[in-house]
Amino acid sequence: GAPGLFEESWNGAGKEQPLFSKPEGVIWPWDWSRDGHWLLISVVDPKTKEDLWLLPMQGEHKPEPFLVTDYTETAGAFSPDGRFIAYVSDESGKFEVYVRTFPAASGGKWAISSGGGYQPRWRPDGKELFYFAAEGKLMSVDVTPGAAFKAGAPKFLFQAPIFGGGASTENRYWDVNPDGKRFLINVAGGGSAPVTVVLNWQAGLKK
Repeated sequence: GAPGLFEESWNGAGKEQPLFSKPEGVIWPWDWSRDGHWLLISVVDPKTKEDLWLLPMQGEHKPEPFLVTDYTETAGAFSPDGRFIAYVSDESGKFEVYVRTFPAASGGKWAISSGGGYQPRWRPDGKELFYFAAEGKLMSVDVTPGAAFKAGAPKFLFQAPIFGGGASTENRYWDVNPDGKRFLINVAGGGSAPVTVVLNWQAGLKK
């Protein structure tokens, strides 16, 4: 049928419950607010490319727009304190990471990356924002907690063989451990592990 979002219990009990469907477009979820009230989703629209919408997880599940422009907005992530959303946009002509206020996107906007940015993730305590640049470069930006958003300059952490080189706007191939000290990364295949070939192996069975 039409593309849609569904909710199901983590233990598989009960039936899946439909949340939202859009027959004329594509939708997928990006993040769930810590208070459980909002699901941040992408909605593809032929007129506005790709936009960020908010789906309430209570009541009638009627989605409402968060950021709809003539550009692509995708890969959204709620800050741990629920006051900001990091996302990726091509408004500059290339994909970069930005931050906007939440729940109203009009409250403020900050450019985070320079030279390309993808798949942003917050450190669980909100004091750091990570993202991937091209060629698998994991970057870090210090964030000062407080009423006003303040971010430092991007810093290179390390290079990882992440699937797709990190330059993905449709999937998130990594995440941050709850302690903020480790990363889980879906790496590209084709490693350099040696291959051992045993010739005449049947002769060894006779010994």
